[in-house]
Amino acid sequence: MEDLTIEITKEMAGERVDKAVSSIDGDWSRSQISNWVKEGAVKVNGETVKPNYKVRLQDIIIVTPPELEELDVVPEDLNLEIVYEDEDVLVVNKPKGMVVHPAPGHAKGTLVNGLMHHCTDLSGINGVVRPGIVHRIDKDTSGLLMVAKNDAAHASLVDQLVKKTVTRKYVALVHGHIPHDKGTIQAPIARDPKERQNMAIVDKGKHAVTHFRVLERFGNFTLVECRLETGRTHQIRVHMKYIGFPLVGDPKYGPKKTMDIGGQALHAEVIGFNHPRTNEYMEFSAEPPAEFAELLESLRDKD
Repeated sequence: MEDLTIEITKEMAGERVDKAVSSIDGDWSRSQISNWVKEGAVKVNGETVKPNYKVRLQDIIIVTPPELEELDVVPEDLNLEIVYEDEDVLVVNKPKGMVVHPAPGHAKGTLVNGLMHHCTDLSGINGVVRPGIVHRIDKDTSGLLMVAKNDAAHASLVDQLVKKTVTRKYVALVHGHIPHDKGTIQAPIARDPKERQNMAIVDKGKHAVTHFRVLERFGNFTLVECRLETGRTHQIRVHMKYIGFPLVGDPKYGPKKTMDIGGQALHAEVIGFNHPRTNEYMEFSAEPPAEFAELLESLRDKD
């Protein structure tokens, strides 16, 4: 990866160096840049600085990204719940707390590690770290994912995602009493310019549409079904916060006073697609995990 040279402009002057660099390149998070500053991979006017260094007009910053660590993806028996499988595709019910594919800091225990133990025939389009992975859900979101077992199936499923013909329905518990029974949120999503590790509603962001309907109300909480028309990063979490009903337990987008349930109350309940070989429409569903169901029961008891 080539070095990046940045000259500080009037608009950037006064910002912390880690924030200034991460705002220039959206592929690098602020925490990642901060670590690089500490390691001496980011220099200002040829000198090493601390992450809280405030950049000045005409400072020259040179970023030398460290060589990416080669990840050795090891098959692991993770007792995955396979909902459906044939020679082309499989549908897996990912548990809450499991990362989808290996990355620095998450080399083991990911869905990909488990898939590689379960079967050896996975598509290679996304390389050795993400074999078979067509789409993702967040670590602390549970639920259904479709996985491609060969490149032809992978191409077909991606094409269906692009054409918005894949059915993806989630159930989410949100803060607040939603008065209307259904609605559509259409608001563009991009990296939050103020906090690069978060997503936000940004005027020039990517087109994003979420349809929702109320399933049940519990006083100051509402259970909703969200159907994705597009699939942006953190889309449901960002959209529900945007209309004033953030997800319960969400550490990024939820209110400061939320339930401590180990992450957002969000479950990918339904996935539907046309089979890559037969073109037959197939749809699968999985009930929310036990802790999600228990949370709902506790709210019902309080009503």
